[in-house]
Amino acid sequence: MKKEKPLTEKDLLKYEVANELGLLDKVLEGGWKSLTSKESGKIGGIIAKKNKENNLSKGE
Repeated sequence: MKKEKPLTEKDLLKYEVANELGLLDKVLEGGWKSLTSKESGKIGGIIAKKNKENNLSKGE
């Protein structure tokens, strides 16, 4: 059995974006590996955009 580790802030953001895109059910049923490369790329792109926006709003 796999030991479940606590979710990090990055993990939570990934799940949040997957939910926004309507992919959360797919992830929960089949894991992250069940996503296509296009779906994974979309999630990564949105996360990168959010991170950039957060850094800009913090004045970094």
